[in-house]
Amino acid sequence: MSTTVSASEGHLKAGESEAGTSIRYVARQPIMDLRGKVHAYELLFRNGPSAAFFGDGERASRTMIDNTVLFGLAQLTSGLPAFINCTENILTSDLINILPSSTTVLEVLETVEPSDIVIKACRDLKVAGYKLALDDFVWIPGIERLVELADYIKVDFLISGGQQRQELLHRLRGTTAALLAEKVETQEAYLEARDEGFTLMQGYYFCRPVLMENREVPANRLSQLEILRLLQDETVDPYQLAQQVKQDVSLTYRLLRLANSPVWSYQQEVHSVRDALIVVGEVNFRRLAAVAIASELNAGQPPELLRMAFVRARFCELAAGFCGLNRTEQYLMGMLSLLPAMLRVPMKDLSPSLPFREEIRRALEGKQVPERAPLCWLEGHDQVDWAACDMVVERHGLNPPDLLLCYEEALQWAEAALHFA
Repeated sequence: MSTTVSASEGHLKAGESEAGTSIRYVARQPIMDLRGKVHAYELLFRNGPSAAFFGDGERASRTMIDNTVLFGLAQLTSGLPAFINCTENILTSDLINILPSSTTVLEVLETVEPSDIVIKACRDLKVAGYKLALDDFVWIPGIERLVELADYIKVDFLISGGQQRQELLHRLRGTTAALLAEKVETQEAYLEARDEGFTLMQGYYFCRPVLMENREVPANRLSQLEILRLLQDETVDPYQLAQQVKQDVSLTYRLLRLANSPVWSYQQEVHSVRDALIVVGEVNFRRLAAVAIASELNAGQPPELLRMAFVRARFCELAAGFCGLNRTEQYLMGMLSLLPAMLRVPMKDLSPSLPFREEIRRALEGKQVPERAPLCWLEGHDQVDWAACDMVVERHGLNPPDLLLCYEEALQWAEAALHFA
């Protein structure tokens, strides 16, 4: 019998606890390689209204497995490996066998003692095809046996100093495990980790690059922002839009390619931008242009930034319906919220050029205005700041299961948009 759970069924169940009242949140954090590509995702769960889990380790383990099955592992990670936190209880039980060994990395928490029982369980899991990661790694007596089995060793950059890491790396010399620096929040920390020999990074350093103060927005980017401004209007002037599109070679190419694709089954080949706009239609072109322009804006930056921009755009668009906000406006705001990281220009310098009314500009600058509600919830969710999520839900009278459904659909849409981009 199939164990597949549909999106609606999964989130309905995921929104219920044993008592039928608690909400399960799930977030993912990317693990990047040195080229800026996503290597894997760590999945982080929260069961109920409290940010902390109150209960014994066995219940926590069962909840974690249950959440993973309900939400769907491959769907949450786009088919990439999933790092799952594991207590001793889960390592030594049969619960973990529910998860696919080919894409599951078991994170052995720092609280797990390297006992004979744990070592045997880890060896059995390795034989079964699972990979092991040692979380928040520090050197303790007897840890050598776990190091021999590890595929990844994670070191917390916020709590470890340079000298401490040098001593640790000296002890780990000769290990075949990949070194993963976690909680890397700045470009400086990223460079330091790279120079020390870490090959994988976890943290939001790629969203907070070194910004270039007083740097002007390139002219071609301004043209793309002007196209986005035109697309915000309910009635678009086809002639004016065509003139702007023709100034963007990449967008023109994408538009003509789409208009001449089998999707539209048009009898004659389309050669002009204006004819292509008619064939494709206004609604489809709005989406095409937003995806294409976002791809261009992200040129030279980590692909995960573009994925995040797509997730934000679609999530804000979907959540707008629950907040009484303009869907098109929210879509563009979500997508452009990562412009500072893409262009390396501070938002305060970017916002005057953005095609928005004043309230949206203020929202992008971080001001707590009603228009920022969806973006604020998603930022808290991505940073595993459940208290921030709760604050948005309470302040705007939102329903967490609705937002979770929006998030799930946004993940799926972002993956489809990336293939097109």
